[in-house]
Amino acid sequence: MTIPGYSIRQGSTLERSQLVKFIQRTYQELFPEQKDFAHLATTVEQYFSKDTPLWWVDFLGEEVTTDGEVKQGINNSPSSPVACLWMGNAIDQIKGDRHAHIFLLYVAPEHRRRGIARTLMQYAENWAKQRGDQQIGLQVFQSNPVALTLYNQLGYQTQSLWMIKPISH
Repeated sequence: MTIPGYSIRQGSTLERSQLVKFIQRTYQELFPEQKDFAHLATTVEQYFSKDTPLWWVDFLGEEVTTDGEVKQGINNSPSSPVACLWMGNAIDQIKGDRHAHIFLLYVAPEHRRRGIARTLMQYAENWAKQRGDQQIGLQVFQSNPVALTLYNQLGYQTQSLWMIKPISH
């Protein structure tokens, strides 16, 4: 699986700080009114390990047009990650089986709509199949219609709704 103009590489546990930056970017985009997402580092600290793989997508510094022509692209340095996929484990609350869980899928805005997210989702599915998992789970915010559309197109279905009620004091 390739994406013209990009390379995909497996990350390592040494890239913890880069993963924290990407997870914070995701939340900053979705919730711009909130200024501090430092607490997300705790999530990475608790769950990121050699058993929760990470893939990075690096921009090669050139774009490939639909007719195969190579041209200079967006001004990013080569080997600078523009997207990532972080996988983990979850337990099916109905059957009790372990299954793959997508902790993070992020593509920088200027690199969207190029097939990167779809390709990363195929990596997720392949990883889950290799482990013998029967399903993949993920959480998506209702306020993210682009992600909802992608996941629906890829065959994901809503299994439950996470509901919250703010409590005033």
